[in-house]
Amino acid sequence: MPQSDLRDRPTTARFDLSELTHRLLVGTASLNAPGPLWFLVLSGTANLGTAAGTTQLVPGDAAWLDSRTGFAVTTDARAELAVADLRVAVAAYPVPSPMVIRGFAARHAGVAELVRGCPLDGACRASVFADGYGNLVGAAMTDSWLADQGSDTQTFDPLVTRVLEAVIADPANKWSVESLASLVHLSRSALSARFQKAVGRSPVRMLREVRMGAARKLLSDLSLPVEAVASRCGYGSIAAFSRAFAADHGLSPQSWRANTLQEPGLRSTANPIPLTTAQTAPSTSVAATP
Repeated sequence: MPQSDLRDRPTTARFDLSELTHRLLVGTASLNAPGPLWFLVLSGTANLGTAAGTTQLVPGDAAWLDSRTGFAVTTDARAELAVADLRVAVAAYPVPSPMVIRGFAARHAGVAELVRGCPLDGACRASVFADGYGNLVGAAMTDSWLADQGSDTQTFDPLVTRVLEAVIADPANKWSVESLASLVHLSRSALSARFQKAVGRSPVRMLREVRMGAARKLLSDLSLPVEAVASRCGYGSIAAFSRAFAADHGLSPQSWRANTLQEPGLRSTANPIPLTTAQTAPSTSVAATP
């Protein structure tokens, strides 16, 4: 199957990735790490289990799960995987979780070759390089998913685009659903309906994701105190920011910064998502707030 072109996405579509590693899964080892996950099967077979059932993936297949989907990845014998913490920073399509793409490596040979040859080895800082990986992999996954649905292109709601662009331009603004709706002269309910249709998310969830994307980038600047990051992302207190961040990442902002942004070679030997020692994703009772 020929490699597919990565068609132009709405300017608001964005994916974040801070870690890409190659991991060996052997015997009874399993992966059920917290947070979003993308993986490509490099060799062997992997079994992806979710509440919907178990799917077997073979070399060249890829899968993505969001942070709200419980899962476990196992193998019947041995499997080598490329694993990344791919996160939707700004949604462009209402994609499913899990999203399984058969033959990803054949359909996107260039992206697969980068993943095979240049893992970030769990020691990268947030950078243009890491952003490039995230956007390449994310665009390739959504491109293939749209093609599999029989829709190579999708008309993006221009009013949703306007709201997204406003939030991305000023995540620190004290946005509410009412103020977002007023930007495009819609009611709260009408805006919510258009967001659900266009991106599969509510305006509140979208606002949270944009702010969390901004937070990850700001946290990469070690000179910025967490209080400043919170303010620049629209949170009135570090406590509110920490609750929202931990609900999405399973870690406080301080812990995420320490785990993700250490200098190469200073990292703990335990990877944030090691296939042989991963823990079950933590549950949280924190109310979802933007």
